[in-house]
Amino acid sequence: MPEKLVRRRKAAAPARPRRGTRRFVILTGLSGAGKSHAMRALEDLGYFCVDNLPVPLIPTLAGLAARDDAGLEKVAIVVDVRERSFVAEFPKLFRKLKAHARLKPTLIFLEASDSVLVRRFSETRRPHPLARDRSVSEGISEERAALQPLRGMADLIVDTTNLTVHELRDTFMRMSRDGRSRAEMVVNLVSFGFKKGVPEDADLVFDVRCLPNPHFVDTLRPMTGRDREVVRYMLKHGETREFIDKLTSFLRFSLPQYVKEGKSYLTVAIGCTGGQHRSVMVAEALRKSLAQVKDVRLRVKHRDS
Repeated sequence: MPEKLVRRRKAAAPARPRRGTRRFVILTGLSGAGKSHAMRALEDLGYFCVDNLPVPLIPTLAGLAARDDAGLEKVAIVVDVRERSFVAEFPKLFRKLKAHARLKPTLIFLEASDSVLVRRFSETRRPHPLARDRSVSEGISEERAALQPLRGMADLIVDTTNLTVHELRDTFMRMSRDGRSRAEMVVNLVSFGFKKGVPEDADLVFDVRCLPNPHFVDTLRPMTGRDREVVRYMLKHGETREFIDKLTSFLRFSLPQYVKEGKSYLTVAIGCTGGQHRSVMVAEALRKSLAQVKDVRLRVKHRDS
Protein backbone atom coordinates (compact mmCIF):
# COMPACT_ATOMS: atom_id res chain seq x y z
CA MET A 1 0.00 0.00 0.00
CA PRO A 2 1.74 3.00 0.26
CA GLU A 3 -1.53 10.07 3.94
CA LYS A 4 -1.24 8.97 5.25
CA LEU A 5 -0.50 7.16 8.14
CA VAL A 6 -2.61 7.87 11.19
CA ARG A 7 -5.01 10.60 12.04
CA ARG A 8 -5.86 10.86 15.72
CA ARG A 9 -9.36 11.68 16.88
CA LYS A 10 -10.71 11.75 20.40
CA ALA A 11 -8.91 9.20 22.45
CA ALA A 12 -6.26 6.59 22.14
CA ALA A 13 -4.89 3.72 20.19
CA PRO A 14 -4.39 0.52 22.18
CA ALA A 15 -2.91 1.81 25.44
CA ARG A 16 -1.86 0.24 28.69
CA PRO A 17 -5.09 -0.14 30.66
CA ARG A 18 -5.67 0.75 34.27
CA ARG A 19 -5.64 -2.19 36.65
CA GLY A 20 -8.84 -4.16 36.26
CA THR A 21 -9.71 -2.80 32.81
CA ARG A 22 -9.44 -4.71 29.55
CA ARG A 23 -8.25 -3.56 26.16
CA PHE A 24 -11.04 -3.98 23.61
CA VAL A 25 -10.03 -2.79 20.15
CA ILE A 26 -12.60 -2.58 17.35
CA LEU A 27 -11.21 -2.29 13.83
CA THR A 28 -13.54 -1.08 11.10
CA GLY A 29 -13.41 1.02 7.98
CA LEU A 30 -13.39 0.71 4.22
CA SER A 31 -12.99 -2.61 2.49
CA GLY A 32 -9.44 -2.94 1.21
CA ALA A 33 -8.01 -0.41 3.67
CA GLY A 34 -5.88 -2.99 5.51
CA LYS A 35 -7.96 -4.18 8.48
CA SER A 36 -6.69 -7.74 8.15
CA HIS A 37 -3.04 -6.63 8.22
CA ALA A 38 -3.71 -4.42 11.25
CA MET A 39 -5.39 -7.32 13.03
CA ARG A 40 -2.42 -9.60 12.37
CA ALA A 41 -0.11 -7.03 13.93
CA LEU A 42 -2.28 -6.92 17.05
CA GLU A 43 -2.43 -10.72 17.09
CA ASP A 44 1.37 -10.81 17.10
CA LEU A 45 1.23 -8.62 20.21
CA GLY A 46 -0.94 -11.05 22.11
CA TYR A 47 -4.42 -9.83 21.25
CA PHE A 48 -7.23 -12.36 20.96
CA CYS A 49 -8.51 -11.47 17.49
CA VAL A 50 -11.81 -12.20 15.77
CA ASP A 51 -12.51 -11.23 12.17
CA ASN A 52 -16.00 -10.41 10.89
CA LEU A 53 -17.70 -10.91 14.25
CA PRO A 54 -21.51 -10.54 13.93
CA VAL A 55 -22.69 -7.41 15.71
CA PRO A 56 -25.12 -9.29 18.03
CA LEU A 57 -22.17 -11.32 19.37
CA ILE A 58 -20.05 -8.30 20.32
CA PRO A 59 -21.72 -7.88 23.76
CA THR A 60 -21.12 -11.57 24.46
CA LEU A 61 -17.40 -11.31 23.68
CA ALA A 62 -17.19 -8.03 25.61
CA GLY A 63 -18.76 -9.70 28.61
CA LEU A 64 -16.22 -12.52 28.46
CA ALA A 65 -13.36 -10.05 28.09
CA ALA A 66 -14.50 -8.22 31.23
CA ARG A 67 -14.25 -11.37 33.35
CA ASP A 68 -11.08 -11.97 35.36
CA ASP A 69 -11.20 -15.72 34.80
CA ALA A 70 -11.55 -15.56 30.99
CA GLY A 71 -7.92 -14.69 30.28
CA LEU A 72 -8.91 -12.12 27.65
CA GLU A 73 -7.09 -8.99 28.75
CA LYS A 74 -6.50 -7.85 25.16
CA VAL A 75 -9.17 -8.37 22.51
CA ALA A 76 -9.37 -7.04 18.93
CA ILE A 77 -12.27 -7.56 16.57
CA VAL A 78 -12.96 -6.59 12.97
CA VAL A 79 -16.49 -5.52 12.05
CA ASP A 80 -17.53 -3.95 8.76
CA VAL A 81 -20.13 -3.92 6.01
CA ARG A 82 -19.85 -7.65 5.50
CA GLU A 83 -22.18 -7.82 8.54
CA ARG A 84 -25.58 -6.59 7.29
CA SER A 85 -26.73 -5.11 10.59
CA PHE A 86 -23.42 -3.40 11.28
CA VAL A 87 -24.12 0.17 10.11
CA ALA A 88 -27.53 0.36 11.77
CA GLU A 89 -26.79 -1.37 15.07
CA PHE A 90 -23.16 -0.69 15.90
CA PRO A 91 -23.33 2.99 17.02
CA LYS A 92 -25.76 2.25 19.87
CA LEU A 93 -23.78 -0.83 20.89
CA PHE A 94 -20.47 1.06 20.93
CA ARG A 95 -21.90 3.74 23.21
CA LYS A 96 -22.86 0.99 25.66
CA LEU A 97 -19.35 -0.46 25.50
CA LYS A 98 -17.89 2.96 26.29
CA ALA A 99 -19.91 3.02 29.51
CA HIS A 100 -18.66 -0.41 30.62
CA ALA A 101 -16.66 -0.17 33.86
CA ARG A 102 -14.24 -3.01 33.01
CA LEU A 103 -13.57 -2.32 29.32
CA LYS A 104 -11.42 0.23 27.58
CA PRO A 105 -12.91 0.14 24.07
CA THR A 106 -11.06 1.84 21.21
CA LEU A 107 -12.64 2.27 17.79
CA ILE A 108 -10.11 2.45 14.96
CA PHE A 109 -11.27 3.37 11.46
CA LEU A 110 -9.11 2.47 8.45
CA GLU A 111 -9.48 4.24 5.12
CA ALA A 112 -7.62 4.98 1.88
CA SER A 113 -8.12 7.00 -1.28
CA ASP A 114 -10.54 5.72 -3.92
CA SER A 115 -7.80 5.21 -6.50
CA VAL A 116 -5.70 3.10 -4.13
CA LEU A 117 -8.71 1.00 -3.08
CA VAL A 118 -9.62 0.36 -6.72
CA ARG A 119 -6.04 -0.72 -7.41
CA ARG A 120 -5.98 -3.09 -4.43
CA PHE A 121 -9.23 -4.77 -5.49
CA SER A 122 -7.87 -5.07 -9.00
CA GLU A 123 -4.66 -6.68 -7.75
CA THR A 124 -6.48 -9.21 -5.56
CA ARG A 125 -9.24 -9.77 -8.14
CA ARG A 126 -11.82 -9.78 -5.36
CA PRO A 127 -15.27 -8.20 -5.72
CA HIS A 128 -16.24 -5.34 -3.44
CA PRO A 129 -18.67 -6.65 -0.77
CA LEU A 130 -21.23 -3.99 -1.73
CA ALA A 131 -20.79 -4.30 -5.49
CA ARG A 132 -20.63 -7.91 -6.52
CA ASP A 133 -22.58 -7.12 -9.71
CA ARG A 134 -21.34 -3.54 -10.14
CA SER A 135 -18.06 -1.71 -10.47
CA VAL A 136 -15.63 -1.51 -7.56
CA SER A 137 -15.84 2.29 -7.68
CA GLU A 138 -19.59 2.17 -7.08
CA GLY A 139 -19.11 -0.12 -4.10
CA ILE A 140 -16.42 2.12 -2.61
CA SER A 141 -18.60 5.21 -2.99
CA GLU A 142 -21.60 3.52 -1.34
CA GLU A 143 -19.51 2.12 1.49
CA ARG A 144 -17.75 5.44 2.20
CA ALA A 145 -21.12 7.22 2.49
CA ALA A 146 -22.61 4.50 4.70
CA LEU A 147 -19.66 4.47 7.09
CA GLN A 148 -19.35 8.25 7.47
CA PRO A 149 -21.24 8.33 10.82
CA LEU A 150 -19.00 5.59 12.22
CA ARG A 151 -15.92 7.43 11.02
CA GLY A 152 -17.08 10.37 13.10
CA MET A 153 -17.22 8.14 16.20
CA ALA A 154 -13.69 6.79 15.78
CA ASP A 155 -11.03 7.33 18.41
CA LEU A 156 -8.40 6.95 15.73
CA ILE A 157 -8.44 7.22 11.93
CA VAL A 158 -5.73 5.45 9.98
CA ASP A 159 -5.27 6.46 6.36
CA THR A 160 -3.33 3.69 4.63
CA THR A 161 -3.16 5.32 1.19
CA ASN A 162 0.62 5.65 1.18
CA LEU A 163 1.54 2.83 3.54
CA THR A 164 3.05 -0.47 2.58
CA VAL A 165 1.78 -3.59 4.30
CA HIS A 166 4.92 -3.65 6.44
CA GLU A 167 4.55 0.01 7.44
CA LEU A 168 0.94 -0.55 8.46
CA ARG A 169 1.87 -3.52 10.62
CA ASP A 170 4.78 -1.60 12.10
CA THR A 171 2.49 1.32 12.90
CA PHE A 172 0.06 -0.79 14.89
CA MET A 173 2.78 -2.71 16.64
CA ARG A 174 4.58 0.46 17.75
CA MET A 175 1.33 2.06 18.87
CA SER A 176 0.46 -0.90 21.05
CA ARG A 177 3.94 -1.46 22.47
CA ASP A 178 4.46 2.18 23.38
CA GLY A 179 0.94 2.90 24.54
CA ARG A 180 0.96 5.95 22.29
CA SER A 181 -2.11 8.13 21.93
CA ARG A 182 -1.20 8.73 18.31
CA ALA A 183 0.99 7.20 15.70
CA GLU A 184 3.75 9.23 14.16
CA MET A 185 3.12 11.33 11.09
CA VAL A 186 5.29 10.05 8.26
CA VAL A 187 7.26 12.86 6.62
CA ASN A 188 8.66 11.89 3.24
CA LEU A 189 11.60 14.12 2.25
CA VAL A 190 11.90 13.81 -1.52
CA SER A 191 14.72 15.35 -3.54
CA PHE A 192 13.97 15.89 -7.23
CA GLY A 193 15.00 17.74 -10.39
CA PHE A 194 12.65 20.38 -11.77
CA LYS A 195 13.56 19.40 -15.31
CA LYS A 196 11.83 16.04 -14.67
CA GLY A 197 8.78 17.55 -13.03
CA VAL A 198 7.54 18.18 -9.49
CA PRO A 199 6.49 15.00 -7.60
CA GLU A 200 2.74 14.57 -7.99
CA ASP A 201 2.16 13.80 -4.31
CA ALA A 202 4.13 16.78 -2.96
CA ASP A 203 2.42 18.69 -0.13
CA LEU A 204 5.21 21.25 0.30
CA VAL A 205 7.72 22.20 -2.43
CA PHE A 206 10.97 24.07 -1.77
CA ASP A 207 13.15 25.37 -4.59
CA VAL A 208 16.89 25.22 -3.79
CA ARG A 209 18.10 26.39 -7.22
CA CYS A 210 19.12 29.65 -5.51
CA LEU A 211 22.02 27.86 -3.82
CA PRO A 212 25.57 27.42 -5.22
CA ASN A 213 25.58 24.70 -7.84
CA PRO A 214 28.23 21.93 -7.61
CA HIS A 215 27.39 20.98 -11.19
CA PHE A 216 29.69 23.76 -12.39
CA VAL A 217 32.68 22.30 -10.51
CA ASP A 218 34.23 19.68 -12.78
CA THR A 219 35.39 17.37 -9.98
CA LEU A 220 31.96 17.47 -8.28
CA ARG A 221 29.79 17.05 -11.36
CA PRO A 222 29.70 13.21 -11.33
CA MET A 223 28.99 13.11 -7.60
CA THR A 224 25.72 13.52 -5.69
CA GLY A 225 24.62 15.53 -2.66
CA ARG A 226 25.44 12.55 -0.47
CA ASP A 227 29.16 12.76 -1.22
CA ARG A 228 31.32 14.52 1.37
CA GLU A 229 33.03 16.70 -1.19
CA VAL A 230 29.70 18.09 -2.40
CA VAL A 231 28.48 18.66 1.16
CA ARG A 232 31.69 20.49 2.07
CA TYR A 233 31.48 22.64 -1.06
CA MET A 234 27.92 23.68 -0.34
CA LEU A 235 28.40 24.29 3.38
CA LYS A 236 31.36 26.59 2.83
CA HIS A 237 28.85 29.05 1.37
CA GLY A 238 27.03 31.00 4.07
CA GLU A 239 23.81 31.16 2.06
CA THR A 240 23.53 27.37 2.09
CA ARG A 241 23.84 27.20 5.87
CA GLU A 242 21.36 30.04 6.34
CA PHE A 243 18.89 28.45 3.92
CA ILE A 244 19.00 25.12 5.77
CA ASP A 245 18.67 26.85 9.16
CA LYS A 246 15.62 28.87 8.05
CA LEU A 247 13.98 25.88 6.37
CA THR A 248 14.62 23.74 9.45
CA SER A 249 13.11 26.43 11.67
CA PHE A 250 10.01 26.60 9.47
CA LEU A 251 9.52 22.83 9.41
CA ARG A 252 10.15 22.43 13.15
CA PHE A 253 7.27 24.84 13.67
CA SER A 254 4.94 23.59 10.93
CA LEU A 255 5.26 19.80 11.23
CA PRO A 256 3.72 19.66 14.75
CA GLN A 257 0.88 21.83 13.42
CA TYR A 258 0.20 19.28 10.69
CA VAL A 259 0.22 16.52 13.32
CA LYS A 260 -2.21 18.52 15.47
CA GLU A 261 -4.45 19.16 12.47
CA GLY A 262 -4.69 15.41 11.93
CA LYS A 263 -2.44 14.90 8.93
CA SER A 264 -0.67 11.60 9.05
CA TYR A 265 1.49 11.62 5.92
CA LEU A 266 3.33 14.64 4.50
CA THR A 267 5.54 14.82 1.43
CA VAL A 268 8.14 17.59 1.50
CA ALA A 269 9.74 17.96 -1.92
CA ILE A 270 13.09 19.71 -2.33
CA GLY A 271 14.00 20.54 -5.90
CA CYS A 272 17.04 21.73 -7.84
CA THR A 273 17.68 21.68 -11.56
CA GLY A 274 18.69 18.07 -12.05
CA GLY A 275 17.96 16.54 -8.66
CA GLN A 276 21.51 15.31 -8.16
CA HIS A 277 23.42 17.75 -5.95
CA ARG A 278 21.68 20.60 -4.10
CA SER A 279 18.28 18.99 -3.47
CA VAL A 280 19.90 15.76 -2.32
CA MET A 281 22.26 17.55 0.04
CA VAL A 282 19.46 19.66 1.57
CA ALA A 283 17.16 16.64 2.00
CA GLU A 284 19.91 14.77 3.84
CA ALA A 285 20.60 17.84 6.01
CA LEU A 286 16.90 18.02 6.92
CA ARG A 287 16.92 14.35 7.86
CA LYS A 288 19.42 15.24 10.61
CA SER A 289 18.04 18.63 11.66
CA LEU A 290 14.45 17.38 12.01
CA ALA A 291 15.27 14.11 13.73
CA GLN A 292 14.08 15.28 17.15
CA VAL A 293 10.67 16.61 16.09
CA LYS A 294 8.06 14.77 18.17
CA ASP A 295 5.41 12.50 16.62
CA VAL A 296 7.19 12.56 13.28
CA ARG A 297 8.91 9.72 11.42
CA LEU A 298 11.22 10.79 8.61
CA ARG A 299 11.86 8.99 5.33
CA VAL A 300 14.19 10.24 2.60
CA LYS A 301 13.90 9.43 -1.07
CA HIS A 302 16.14 10.75 -3.85
CA ARG A 303 13.99 10.48 -6.93
CA ASP A 304 16.47 11.60 -9.57
CA SER A 305 19.92 10.74 -8.24
